Amino acid sequence: MKNKIFLIAATLLLAGCESFGPLQDKPAAPTAKETAPAPVKKPSPPPAPAEPEVSDARKALNAGIEMYKAGNFNGAIKQLGAPELANADKPLQLEALKYTAFSYCVTNRTTLCRQQFVKAFKLDKSFDLSAGEKGHPLWTPSFERARKEAAKKK
Repeated sequence: MKNKIFLIAATLLLAGCESFGPLQDKPAAPTAKETAPAPVKKPSPPPAPAEPEVSDARKALNAGIEMYKAGNFNGAIKQLGAPELANADKPLQLEALKYTAFSYCVTNRTTLCRQQFVKAFKLDKSFDLSAGEKGHPLWTPSFERARKEAAKKK
């Protein structure tokens, strides 16, 4: 009889629980995804600075130097005499004069080579060649003569 009472009591208890709704309606335990904190979004890096615009003078100089390096010395002389370079900043003008002088020297036009170096010294009395350019057998004599000539005209 104790078993019957226990069974009835258990049935009543279970029936009472049903009034609170089925077990399925209970909210499910949160999943790992729901309990994990949202990933921290890294701020996007600032945009890369825009490439500085290359001036027409710089383009002309670069083209002339490329012609020189390719062995097109007459083309380099013409390109390096572009009007954009005549009115450019002093460093660009000096570079153009130097490569023009080199082009004249390697084509055995030493007077024109020297004259380009003289123009460079007039533009900047401290004009000089880089360590790798000094001592070259084709243009060093013209460079040294131009330096002496520019020093006399002070």
